[in-house]
Amino acid sequence: MLGRGGAAFLRQREASVFIVAIVLVLYFGFISSASTSFLTKLNIINVSQATAPFAIIAVGEVLLLVCGEIDLSVGYVWALSPFLMYFFITDYHIPVFVAIVLAVLCGAIIGLVNGFLVVRLKVPSFIATLGSAFIINGFMLTISQAQAKSLPPQSVGLGKWFGAFSWAEIIWAIVIVAIFHVVFTRTRWGLHTVATGGNMIGASEAGISIAKIKFGNFMLTSTLGAVAGILEAFRTNSIDPSAGGFTPMFYAVAAAVIGGTALAGGSGTVLGALLGMLVLAILQDGFNLLGISSNPFLIILGVAIIAAMVANVYLTRLRRAGRS
Repeated sequence: MLGRGGAAFLRQREASVFIVAIVLVLYFGFISSASTSFLTKLNIINVSQATAPFAIIAVGEVLLLVCGEIDLSVGYVWALSPFLMYFFITDYHIPVFVAIVLAVLCGAIIGLVNGFLVVRLKVPSFIATLGSAFIINGFMLTISQAQAKSLPPQSVGLGKWFGAFSWAEIIWAIVIVAIFHVVFTRTRWGLHTVATGGNMIGASEAGISIAKIKFGNFMLTSTLGAVAGILEAFRTNSIDPSAGGFTPMFYAVAAAVIGGTALAGGSGTVLGALLGMLVLAILQDGFNLLGISSNPFLIILGVAIIAAMVANVYLTRLRRAGRS
C-alpha cells in the first residue's frame, strides 16, 4: 500500500515526469563507465546548464499555453538581448547592470508588441509571433552584422552572477520556477490564466480581463527569453548571432508538454516544465556519455511529446468523467 502520502504524490501532475527523471538518473549512473560516470560533479554541472536556460523560457511558455496562446519568437529574443546589452555598454557607455536591465526591458516591449498583435489586432499567436521572430532575427543580424562579439571587459565583474559561475544558471532557473509556481498555483493571476484558457467566454463573463492576462503572459515570456539569452552569453563568454532561434522555443514547449501542460490550454504546471526539461537534458547527456549518436534523441523527443499529449488528453477525460 502506498499510504496517503504516496497516493497524494501520485495524484500530482508532476509525479510521473519526476519518477521518469529519477529512473533515468539511476539508469545512466549505473551503466556509465567509471571514466565517463554520469554522476560526476562536472557532468551534473553539464546537465544543469543544459536544463536551466530552456526551463526559464518554458515558464513563460507554460503560462501562454495555459491561456491558449504560444510564442514562437522567444528564441530570437534570447539571441537579441545580449547584443542589446553589448551595444548599450560599448556604444552608449551605460553601466553594465543598467544595460542588462534595459536589454531585459526591451524583451518585455517585444512581448507587449506580440500581445498587441494577438489581443487587439486578433492575429493568431502562431502567425503573429512567427512574423515577429523573423523581424527580430533580421534586426539582430543587421545591428550585429552577423558577427559574434566577445563580452565587454566591463561586464566581467558581474559575469559570475549572470551565468559565468558553474551553478549560476540553474540557481536562476530554480528561483524563477519557484516564484512562478507560486504565482500560478496560489494567486489570482494563475487562476485567471487557467480560466482564460479553459473557458474564455466564461472567464470574460466572470469579470476576468482576458486582454490583461494575455498581454502580461506575452510580456513575461519575452522577458524570460531575454534573461535566458543574457545568462547564456555570460556562460559561454560570447554573444553569437546563431544562438537562440527556434530551437530554444521548441525545447521549452516540449518541456512544458512533457511536464504536463496541455497545448489546448486550461491546464499546466510550471514545476513540471522544469522536470520535463531535466528529463530531456538527462537523456541527451546520457546518450553522449554512452557514445550514441544524437540523431536517435530526436526520435525519443518526438515520441515523448506525442506520448505526453496522449496522456494529457486521456487524464483530462478521466477528470471530467470523475466530475460527472
